[in-house]
Amino acid sequence: MITGAATALAVMMLAMAAAALIAERTRRSGFVDGIWSLSSGFAGALSIGLAAGWTGRAVLVAGLIGLWALRLGRHLLSRSFAHVGDDPRYAALRREWGEAAPRRMFLFLQTQALAGWLLALSATAMASRPGPVDWQDGLGLFLALAAICGEGLADRTLNRFRREKPGAVCDRGLWGWSRHPNYFFEWLFWVGLALTGVGGLDLRSAGALLAPAIMYALLVHVSGIPPLEAHMARSRGEAFAAYRRRVSAFFPWPSRTDAQGESQRDRSR
Repeated sequence: MITGAATALAVMMLAMAAAALIAERTRRSGFVDGIWSLSSGFAGALSIGLAAGWTGRAVLVAGLIGLWALRLGRHLLSRSFAHVGDDPRYAALRREWGEAAPRRMFLFLQTQALAGWLLALSATAMASRPGPVDWQDGLGLFLALAAICGEGLADRTLNRFRREKPGAVCDRGLWGWSRHPNYFFEWLFWVGLALTGVGGLDLRSAGALLAPAIMYALLVHVSGIPPLEAHMARSRGEAFAAYRRRVSAFFPWPSRTDAQGESQRDRSR
């Protein structure tokens, strides 16, 4: 267990150090997220193999993490190669940090490495649930695959919309139910994985629940919604403000009219 945890931590720290160097040399920080996704998937599968062994459940969890990492990493890296210029979230951080930006970016990405490492440990706890593969694994598999498909659909819808209406605010399909359906399905994937590992009121089950808790905190309160919506508010103005009044921030929910949005608090759950 210790060997797997230490190896996963080393993988994440080295990967995000490389990501910081790439971001500094190219001024295209969008590569950071793709590198984080791929390295988190690799670290998780490696930790499972070293700590839990290749049981049926371990193969299931590691396979799902690999599928998640490859799809998300490919999407993020492809988007970064196609986009000229820096990611607006990281560009805002660079402006805020000024001359200290290289050092602070390195430290910031090492905190992301820590988050990826905790995901790997949580995945190892999921894979370590004793007993043969059962209905609980089947339910987790279904939910995780549905989440991967949902996130892929949200990404494709947004890409198509951006090509057709550059500069507009996407409210098509899933984006009319949630302002961040890709983030919601990202979190739902880890909820599905956690279902494979929860087996009672013990520390291992608590460890399995750590991953969805971390992803929710990161996406909703730290590096996901807050900086992205700040950028959207600056760049899209009233169009985004109206969209924000109508559509739930995270959990999918039927959209409201502008009048309802004015009279009700925004669903930013």
